[in-house]
Amino acid sequence: VMTDDPAAVVAASDVDLVVEVMGGIEPARTLILAALAAGKPVVTANKALLAAAGAELFAAAEAGGVDLLFEASVCGGIPLMRPLRESLAGDRILRVTGIVNGTTNYILTRMTEAGQSFADALAEAQALGFAEADPTADVEAHDAAAKAAIIASIAFGAEVTDSDVYREGITSITAADIEAARELGYVVKLLAVAEERDGKVGARVHPAMVPVQHPLASVREAFNAVFIEGEATGEVMLYGRGAGGFPTASAVLGDVIDAAKNLASGGRGATIGKLVRREMLPMEGVVSQYYLELEAADRPGVLAVVADVFGRHEVSIESMQQRGIGEDARLIFVTHAARESDLRSTVAELRETDAVLRVGSVLRVLGSGE
Repeated sequence: VMTDDPAAVVAASDVDLVVEVMGGIEPARTLILAALAAGKPVVTANKALLAAAGAELFAAAEAGGVDLLFEASVCGGIPLMRPLRESLAGDRILRVTGIVNGTTNYILTRMTEAGQSFADALAEAQALGFAEADPTADVEAHDAAAKAAIIASIAFGAEVTDSDVYREGITSITAADIEAARELGYVVKLLAVAEERDGKVGARVHPAMVPVQHPLASVREAFNAVFIEGEATGEVMLYGRGAGGFPTASAVLGDVIDAAKNLASGGRGATIGKLVRREMLPMEGVVSQYYLELEAADRPGVLAVVADVFGRHEVSIESMQQRGIGEDARLIFVTHAARESDLRSTVAELRETDAVLRVGSVLRVLGSGE
């Protein structure tokens, strides 16, 4: 049946289940709420809507006593939502760290393995259909932020929207960053992180240096992976194709089958329940290791001046490398775990220090504190 009146389809008495794959906020939100109010289960792949209004939709599903299933909304063909809702329901999730955007992972893989510039890697991704003509949603991490909001909501039972997610894209990553990461034993990845710390929930997306021995470091090209840390379960990683027509269709169809089984038996699947608005962990409170690259005058005493700045802000240096660049020096630091607020204060003072000519890249390092 072809129609330009989706509201009539939702209201039709012979429609038992609604599948929403139109995307966007409206009219999808209104149609889903109407279906749930009418006691009809809904399957959706709409990450933008769930990231913006998930709490409202889950509450409506609870009130209507029907399923709202959304496996395809995050990481396409990777079964993630169901394990978080069901398989790990008996555990306390501590942190979820994921590579959830295939476009940016493809770009960073090509920069790492082929030595391409960001612009060339992006052009290749567009030519292969991995990136849109306007890649902003991917490279500026809007897509990943929406997914991080959904993951945080489900993992911690909290109302988290995409506006709560700290976001940095990959457009500032340079070939020098990629090479420095390689020499230090890391690879650069765009990570989505959802965590619970001190009773607060945090969600963020940003580039990070990942140790080569970490399972996420081996995730290449357009593949996705999600690394889950549980109090009882320990470490679990889910890996696969996070986007594309067939993986997404498989996830949608799986939800349709589940919803149909529940309809036939008169039951419901695992419910989300009411998401509670909780205090968000501010980015300034995040604890991480950091990579900093700066240029300084190559003269006696400069290292002592720079080290003193770190020390005054209680940021401990784990390692330092110095490389000559003409008459100046390029200094590369990796810190021990430090609070984001202290790291930002350090960087601000370094920028005002006469001996420091330029503060370049500042990247978080997946490791202690992460």
